[in-house]
Amino acid sequence: MSPGVITFDHVWKKFQKGERHNSLRDLIPTIGRRLVAKARQDQLREQEFWAVRDVSFEVARGEALGIIGPNGAGKSTTLKLLTRILRPTTGHCSIRGRAGALIEVAAGFHPDLTGRENVFLQGAIMGMTRADISRKLDDIVDFSGLHDFIDTQVKRYSSGMNARLGFSIAASLEPDALVIDEVLAVGDMAFQQRCIDRMQEFKRSGVAIVFVSHNLQAVSSLCTRAIFLASTVKAEGDPDDVIRAYAATAEATLEASQNDAIRIASVSLLNDNGTPVDPSVPPGEALVLRTTFEPKTSARDVTFGFLVYRSTDNLLVYDGHFTNAEIGIREITADKPFQVDFRFRANLTRGHYRVVTRIYDNILQRFLAEVCPPATFGVQELQTWAGIAYLDVRPVARPAEPDGQALMEQSL
Repeated sequence: MSPGVITFDHVWKKFQKGERHNSLRDLIPTIGRRLVAKARQDQLREQEFWAVRDVSFEVARGEALGIIGPNGAGKSTTLKLLTRILRPTTGHCSIRGRAGALIEVAAGFHPDLTGRENVFLQGAIMGMTRADISRKLDDIVDFSGLHDFIDTQVKRYSSGMNARLGFSIAASLEPDALVIDEVLAVGDMAFQQRCIDRMQEFKRSGVAIVFVSHNLQAVSSLCTRAIFLASTVKAEGDPDDVIRAYAATAEATLEASQNDAIRIASVSLLNDNGTPVDPSVPPGEALVLRTTFEPKTSARDVTFGFLVYRSTDNLLVYDGHFTNAEIGIREITADKPFQVDFRFRANLTRGHYRVVTRIYDNILQRFLAEVCPPATFGVQELQTWAGIAYLDVRPVARPAEPDGQALMEQSL
């Protein structure tokens, strides 16, 4: 591996929780405790907490590292440490060469300056000459799409306009490293896709990238490695493996609800030919969720549920229910295991999905079995920017017919 352009070496960062003192009686003891407390960097005092704990990674030229995790996991703190907005409590972090960064909407912009003036300001901060910035100015404005507003004060910009200009500057001034936060989510879908395409170009040209996002599909398609961060590193490696680890952790609280009456003994997600699926499948792939149930009680009127959620935003994309008669089971008998194959097609756009399986007793009005997620899977697809359903749209172009001929055909 080539030497790291971006280095994050055993970094710790702690913060002080906000405190309110309503009286001098409360304030004096607090000050006294702080004065007598030992000021060791590796220990927490009252009201302190670790936002980042012993995190290490390195990003070489041409690599893209994705950082994923729940809100409050330390992702944005990590980027602020990298860009020297914050200093680590212990450890070392650095970026070799020129860094382009977009970690907050309008971060570094002077609100009273115009978009054009802020381009020159940001370029100067990045160490570029005025001539170099002038040479890049048209490309920056074209990429941002802000031609009509480039001479407007940025305090008049919307959050989306700020994001457009910020990314255009960060991505157009020939960086050696690019640090991008979830702030891209405020842009429209077409602009987000242009940003992803531009980052792919940078990766091919040798730029080191750190990309924080809740868009798991973007992380999967862009990044060569990923980290699941929750104050400390929970998983690191191939993006699809890390995404699965994150999704499984995020969904762990949903597992095994009232699972005593009918135990779900095993679950596997298979291709139509009976082999386990790869981490990601193409849209429309025929899949089978094979589930083995071990009932401890008998039931004769139940409903089997099959639900699919998109992992990134917990959006319900399918909710299907089938009676035991519909799937060929006359009744459930205690201590007599049985298997159900849920056959379906992944007619879904790109993204990461999880499945819910459950059995509901219609007479007792309660769940006998429920597990989420018995399986997760990703869908690889490059045509759409958003959406859920894969419609397999296939546009075909042809020369336009003369108006007269078209009218003649209509009259016929």
